[in-house]
This record gives sequence, C-alpha cells and structure tokens, in this order.
Amino acid sequence: MKKMLFMFALLGGAYFAQAQDISKNALGLRLGDNDGFGGEISYQRGLSKNNRLEFDLGWRNSNNVDAFKLTGLYQWVWEIDNGFNWYAGVGGGLGSWSFDKNGVSDNGTFLFAAGNIGIEYNFDIPLQLSLDFRPEIYSNSSDFRDENFGPDIALGIRYRF
Repeated sequence: MKKMLFMFALLGGAYFAQAQDISKNALGLRLGDNDGFGGEISYQRGLSKNNRLEFDLGWRNSNNVDAFKLTGLYQWVWEIDNGFNWYAGVGGGLGSWSFDKNGVSDNGTFLFAAGNIGIEYNFDIPLQLSLDFRPEIYSNSSDFRDENFGPDIALGIRYRF
C-alpha cells in the first residue's frame, strides 16, 4: 500500500512539475459577447510556472448606454503539448452602467463572481491566441440584466513579453 501511495505521489508530482510556457506579461484583447461590452483590454501577469493573474477591462460608450466592467481572475495553467496549454480559474469583478433614452434614465453598479476555463496556443513569436468560457454570477444587478447568470465565450489575442 505504501509503495502504491508513493508511486501515485511521484506520478502526480511529475505531472504538475512540467515546464510551462507562461509569459511574465501578456497584453491584448479578449473579444466576445461579454454582456454587450464586446471587446475587453486584457492583461495577464505570470506569478509562477503554473499560475497567473488576468485582468480585463470592458467598456461601452454609445448613444444610450455608458458602462464599464473590470474583471480579475486567478488562473492555474497546465501544458498540453508544444505550445498548447489549458487553464482554469476563479475570480470576480465589478461594474457600473447608465442608461438614458427618450427621457428615461437609470444607472447602477454590480458585482459578480466568475469562473474561467480555456485553451491557448503560444506561438514561437511573442503571440498568444486563446479561446475561453467565463460564466459569471451577478449580485445586485436586477436592472443591469434580467437574470443573475451571464455566460461569456471569447477569443483572446495577446502580445507576450
């Protein structure tokens, strides 16, 4: 039993000790639906070989709606093969919105919790492409959205440095 437990620990350690291709910094765009915000400016900061932070800022400025949304995520990254990684993370954020049309106006703020799962490819040049899913659960947002759940699928393109 001890030998089996030791082998399991050794294999598990070898799996998580793989070298990662996480850049210290990556800056770019995350393009998706994002509850009407559309694209976001996205920044990733590597913390270790397997972990990083991601910060995204989305905004909307139109004739009727002005809004912003700031998201922060902690992510775990695992190597798949030759530049491909998959990642998962948790985090949250906050935002603010204002609406004014035909004499009707309203505004508010909202908080949300978020999860994140995705896949990315790091090219030999300092370019990263990613595709991810970020479900968001909103609080105090009854005027911002009809439901408290928002699924968000997005394509990311970032410059790694």
